Amino acid sequence: MKIELKTIEEKQVVYIAQTGPAEEMGVLFGEILAWVMEKGLQMAGPPLSIYPNQEKVSPEEMEYEAGVPIVGEVREEGRIKIKRIPAQQVLTTIHKGPYREIEPVYKALMEYIMKNVYEIVGAPMEIYLNDPREVPESELLTEVQFPVLKK
Repeated sequence: MKIELKTIEEKQVVYIAQTGPAEEMGVLFGEILAWVMEKGLQMAGPPLSIYPNQEKVSPEEMEYEAGVPIVGEVREEGRIKIKRIPAQQVLTTIHKGPYREIEPVYKALMEYIMKNVYEIVGAPMEIYLNDPREVPESELLTEVQFPVLKK
C-alpha cells in the first residue's frame, strides 16, 4: 500500500450530515446530486464523505457527511448544508475493492501517522473515484485522506 503526503486545494462542498449505517450513503448521494442538478450547479470533483467522529462506534451511531464539491455560490436548503474544506496537507492512499473492506486502510494510515510523528488535524475523508453502478465491487477505488501536520 502506497501512502503519500500531498496538499489538497480548498473546495466548497454541499453535503447532508447523517448518523447511522454507511450503507444509507448511496441514497444521500442521489438526493444531493438531484439537488445539484436542480440548482444548475457544476460538480468540482467526485463524491466524498467526511467522518467527523473518529471514535469507534456501532454502525447505528456512525456520524458522516456525504457530499460533492461544487463550483458556484448557493445557499443551504433544508438538510443540504455547505462547507469549505481548506487547502491542507493530507496523508492519503487508495483502496481498491468493496467499501466494507476499507478498515485495514484506516489501520495502515493510523500506524503510518503514529510511526512518522504526524498529528491528525481534521476529519478523515473518503473520495469515491468511480461509481459502484458502473464497475464491479472488486474494482471500486476509494481515496482515503487524513488531514495532518508534522509534529
